[in-house]
Amino acid sequence: MEWKRKSEFEIKQRVFDALKTNVNYRNGSILGIPGTYLDSKVFSEEISFVREAPYLSTLVQNPNHIGCHTLGDSESYFEGTHELEREVIRICSENILCAAPDSIDGYVATGGTEANLQAIWIYRNYFMQEYKASLAEIAIICNEDSHYSMQKAGNIFQIQCILLPVEKETRQINPFAAEQILAALKENGVKYIVVVSNMMTTMFGSIDDVDLYVELMNNAGFEFQVHVDAAYGGFYAPVINESNTINFHHPKVNSFTMDAHKMLQAPYGTGIFLIRKNWIKYAQTDAASYVTGADCTISGSRSGANAIAIWMIFAAYGKHEWFEKCSILEHRTSWLAKELDKRGIRYFRSPLSNIITIHANQITKHLALQFGLVPNDHQNPSWFKIVVMEHVTIEKLENFLSELDEQMRLN
Repeated sequence: MEWKRKSEFEIKQRVFDALKTNVNYRNGSILGIPGTYLDSKVFSEEISFVREAPYLSTLVQNPNHIGCHTLGDSESYFEGTHELEREVIRICSENILCAAPDSIDGYVATGGTEANLQAIWIYRNYFMQEYKASLAEIAIICNEDSHYSMQKAGNIFQIQCILLPVEKETRQINPFAAEQILAALKENGVKYIVVVSNMMTTMFGSIDDVDLYVELMNNAGFEFQVHVDAAYGGFYAPVINESNTINFHHPKVNSFTMDAHKMLQAPYGTGIFLIRKNWIKYAQTDAASYVTGADCTISGSRSGANAIAIWMIFAAYGKHEWFEKCSILEHRTSWLAKELDKRGIRYFRSPLSNIITIHANQITKHLALQFGLVPNDHQNPSWFKIVVMEHVTIEKLENFLSELDEQMRLN
């Protein structure tokens, strides 16, 4: 589908039309749904600014987006807002990640952690159902900079999570160390691998080489599936980097996590899970027989308001204005990188990333605390990161550099 900018009037009209298509608890004769509007004593829809605000109205009307609406059947009571969620999935998969039309299933999850768990759950079940694999024969492979949700997934789904070491200065996987680790796994009976490749890690903004993972898996003789954790980079890296090849064109990439409450500035608790058609069935539970279309998500019931928030952001920008926004952040980050270079400050920055991670011995802890720089380890930091988001203006960066200059003068 085409990702075009819409006017404020068009956005409001489309969302309010969707809400009218949803179930009307007040005027309808619905008796069996275990849900209703938000409590009117606390969250009144009669307040004028709520009536004029599509997102707030959606919150109050409280549509339930249980299930995966790209599969076909889903709860007809909320069909209006379900359709907007389907459009969100198509923009993410087709316009940003280059998927063929209608080739991707997905849903708006409660965050990137859930989306990563969803992928690993599906692939674990796939290996168990199609290959009769035991839990001991399945492992998650990712690099040591990966988000902690991979280790959480290993714990929840009772499979090993193996972290491959990376080179300190490049943050790329050390292939020789990886080969040894994979050989040991093979010797210990592991046959099936869930590969999690990063599109901008949380601490460094580094991007993994998917082809290296594929080569390592093939050389070691594993059956494997590749999931890309683009929770941070999904709305940035493919937009700002025209040569990006980590998308659904890649034959080995099967699923993605994206996180709308980071770069997209949607409300917290707004992640996105995307996977090729005919895969999400491995997470479907027929036990949810009272739900139309059953359920195949970790979260089950979830607020439709988060999907509407994403849709409204997409509609407010369109493809070209979103590129302009990312370009501004890239410009600010490049400006900061040049200023650090002038001062001889050692740092890591992945090309075009809006994250700069500074060696801890280059700045004082006081300076890091003063400007809210995030350490890789609160107890014993070796890195501090700056994330250039919309609020991180050149003026704020100049203030940081002035304090850095004073620190360097005193030392």
